[in-house]
Amino acid sequence: MTERYPSLEPYEFGMLPTSDGHDVYWEAVGNPEGTPAVYLHGGPGSGCTHGARSNFDPNAYRAVLFDQRGCGRSRPLADVPVDLTKNTTAHLIEDIERLRAHLGIERWVVVGVSWGVTLGLAYAQRHPERVVAMVLGAVTAGTRREIEWITRDMGRVFPREWERFLSVVPDAEQRGDLCAAYARLLADPDPQVRRRAALQWCAWEDTHVSLMPGWEPDPRYDDETFRLTFARLVTHYWSNGCFLMDESISQNMHRLNGIPGVLIQGRHDVSSPLETAWQLHEQWPDSELIVLDDAGHGGDGFVEALVRAIDRFRGQR
Repeated sequence: MTERYPSLEPYEFGMLPTSDGHDVYWEAVGNPEGTPAVYLHGGPGSGCTHGARSNFDPNAYRAVLFDQRGCGRSRPLADVPVDLTKNTTAHLIEDIERLRAHLGIERWVVVGVSWGVTLGLAYAQRHPERVVAMVLGAVTAGTRREIEWITRDMGRVFPREWERFLSVVPDAEQRGDLCAAYARLLADPDPQVRRRAALQWCAWEDTHVSLMPGWEPDPRYDDETFRLTFARLVTHYWSNGCFLMDESISQNMHRLNGIPGVLIQGRHDVSSPLETAWQLHEQWPDSELIVLDDAGHGGDGFVEALVRAIDRFRGQR
């Protein structure tokens, strides 16, 4: 069984200022002369964990990890009253490019997980000349259908938990866009309203991934600052359709022609059903789809498959 590599401390790190008031935290681990790679975390709003460093062979890769705007060690955090108008998918793509240029990297391997898949695909479709290869796990495409599936349709699988999730939303808004309703609650001037909304949103996040084998509650949700930052960013992006034209990822898959990619999907991932990965794979001739029968949105075998796929592109430039 392939295991993660040791989690080394970064040999270089810093804050990359943007032109609109954000400072993006980044770090580089591994071999400064190795194959460049960039890791795109999930959420939106999860931030990078130390464990993500371990996905990369430290002898072969110059792995760059960063916390996307508003989360993790980047500043300002997406807390009230921080304005989120300068936090969109287009801004994140600009940040990736600014970071690449700042580090003097010509091309790199793009690795993304969950929301990081959508962001990675959007980035690669905008800048295909900068991408050597892609490794994408827990595949998403940022569509309205995916968002509706998670926030409403999954209530058919977890009706009791979904009723709790819905109970925070005023009656008049319960038939509408639940992400927009939560986004409004998470920006409410009353801190108690914000706290309650963040608790319920993160409880639902923990619920809809719970069918995978070996699932355990995510301990990050115990932290109040993380809960509010994460919930506010997810609802901000989802209520705006991830700031993408609906189905735009699918419609632009031809821009990845010639770029090799590996799509990794757990069969028990009901949050991000296999359908999305299957459809993108069919539109991307240079991709391989790996379906893990015993995994979900992560879980057993997922990390091992991700590391094996990343290992394939060692030495490529």
